[in-house]
Amino acid sequence: MGLKAGGAGKLRLPSVVAAVARSRMMKLWVLRATATVLLWTCLVQLTAVGETWGPRVLMGWSSCRTARLAMTESVVEKAVLPPRRIYRNNGYLMVSCNGGLNQMRAAICDMVAIARYLNVTLIVPELDKTSFWHDPSEFQDIFDVEHFITSLRGEVHILRELPPRMKQRVEVGMFHSMPPISWSDISYYHNQILPLIQKHKVVHLNRTDARLANNGLPLDIQKLRCRVNYGSLKFTPQIEELGRRVIRILRKNGPFLVLHLRYEMDMLAFSGCTEGCTREEADELTRMRYAYPWWKEKVIDSYVKRKDGFCPLTPEEIALVLRALEVDTSMQIYIAAGEIYGGKRRMASLTSAYPNVVRKETLLEPSDLRFFQNHSSQMAALDYLVSLESDIFVPTYDGNMAKVVEGHRRFMGFKKTILLDRKIIVDLVDRYKSGSLPWDEFSKLIKSVHANRMGSASRRTVIPDKPKEEDYFYANPQECLRDPDLLRAL
Repeated sequence: MGLKAGGAGKLRLPSVVAAVARSRMMKLWVLRATATVLLWTCLVQLTAVGETWGPRVLMGWSSCRTARLAMTESVVEKAVLPPRRIYRNNGYLMVSCNGGLNQMRAAICDMVAIARYLNVTLIVPELDKTSFWHDPSEFQDIFDVEHFITSLRGEVHILRELPPRMKQRVEVGMFHSMPPISWSDISYYHNQILPLIQKHKVVHLNRTDARLANNGLPLDIQKLRCRVNYGSLKFTPQIEELGRRVIRILRKNGPFLVLHLRYEMDMLAFSGCTEGCTREEADELTRMRYAYPWWKEKVIDSYVKRKDGFCPLTPEEIALVLRALEVDTSMQIYIAAGEIYGGKRRMASLTSAYPNVVRKETLLEPSDLRFFQNHSSQMAALDYLVSLESDIFVPTYDGNMAKVVEGHRRFMGFKKTILLDRKIIVDLVDRYKSGSLPWDEFSKLIKSVHANRMGSASRRTVIPDKPKEEDYFYANPQECLRDPDLLRAL
């Protein structure tokens, strides 16, 4: 009986619990419905008075207002893109850049202009990984690839990679690869390269250095080269931020001069310049020159080459020049270069005259540069940013970085860039060191020679049929400079 009674109790228990549960759910539903009605009523009231109260509330809550404005500005900034240019695509252009960072930078500008003129789709350029420096960096490791593509959408279509169908054609060899002729005008690309693109659908230009003429091009082509160089080729946020940090450190201690001291081992081996080197060092440089087959000039007379002004100035020579120009000895001297050949021994004259000689390696912690090690182009990008912002820029050799930075500083408002006349400097230095020229006279002559070589407005020198000897477009992009009235008056 007990078991039955217990069993009967257990049978009745679920029905009781169910009744209680239904009651609770009903109450909860009523509560939710009431809350919903109240919230809806409040919302209607707030909407009605929103025009009067809304702005005041937001003004009182500054953090909310700031966040809303920041969000709005961000949306607007992202939305403001140039309208995409619509054109019939004639095919796809792939390019493999060669050389160091600034040689490739100029080449990218040229290739964008060529792609725009030919109405083709440009594939994001491939950077050189086989040069002397063996830098494995991809385009997106150095440049902001998204900005590059979107900022030029109003000019040319740019893709990160070929569409699948075109990629399959390339994989089976159905494309044309070639080096374009150096210093060509735009008609060469229209008459020779465009038919190849239309025939093969994909053309690969496997060399890009100096493949577009300095002069004689349509004005819109010249301006597009500038637009790419000064607007579309931004470095990655990481490189830009580290560059800003170096500049802040330098600015905190006053004005600074950037010395692009091209006295690294590879430059001396390539040029054959051995002034001030020991016999052992000269032999080492010669062996290095013969070890690289793409350095075509092997037998070089260092003495003659230096006298003709074709050698980079030595650290000892540039120390004399800076002193002669009366550069303040307390000025910070930032060395924009790799490792100086000969180390402290060769730098002694410069550091003695200018104690505040610094480098990125001395201004930053090793951890800051950890990801840049063995990536020479990324290190060069840092030097490029610092060079642009310096009070004075002094290149000791007219290589690609010297020329491209010179032009960029002109574009920024003709910032002071001392363009050294190496041939005259070498002659004056030798006369001073031999005792035949007193210091006062030496200093006076150095100042006189460089009085009009400070990066001010000037016309490019044009030498027909000798493009290597004329002024480089990227060193003086006169078509793009911000003071056309001054240029017209020259």
